[in-house]
Amino acid sequence: MSDGTLEAAQAALAAEHAAVYGYGVAGGRVASARRTEATSAHQAHRARRDALVRTVRDLGGEPVAADAAYALPFAVPDSAAAVRLAAVLEDRVAYVYSDLVRAADGELRRSAADALREAAVRAVRWRGSGVPFPGLAERAGTKTGTGTKTEAGAAH
Repeated sequence: MSDGTLEAAQAALAAEHAAVYGYGVAGGRVASARRTEATSAHQAHRARRDALVRTVRDLGGEPVAADAAYALPFAVPDSAAAVRLAAVLEDRVAYVYSDLVRAADGELRRSAADALREAAVRAVRWRGSGVPFPGLAERAGTKTGTGTKTEAGAAH
């Protein structure tokens, strides 16, 4: 595997750390009717994060640590904002997994493609609509804020 694969895996890991944090916020504010969905997404991101820690080590890297806190892209005072945050988190995760799909091969590539698909499906569920090319729409000028590490979900 190349250094690009390790870099993309680290970026995906950073995004998963941020998604876990973000779902901690969203899950506390989302309406009770969607709390199970938020809990399921939180657990899925924790599982992906844990798998990526192992992947980074297998690639010879030292896994990037989670930040103590992440600045959210907007205030999350209520359920509607929590739903918007969940959609943004999923968009951001899809974005970095698209990089890992391009950089990896074999089982890691399949796993990254699965993660991208899962994030895209969750984003559609949260937002109520999808994008033509999940993980790539952000590159076409509709970026959802993947700038700094201090933003929830930002990986690079």
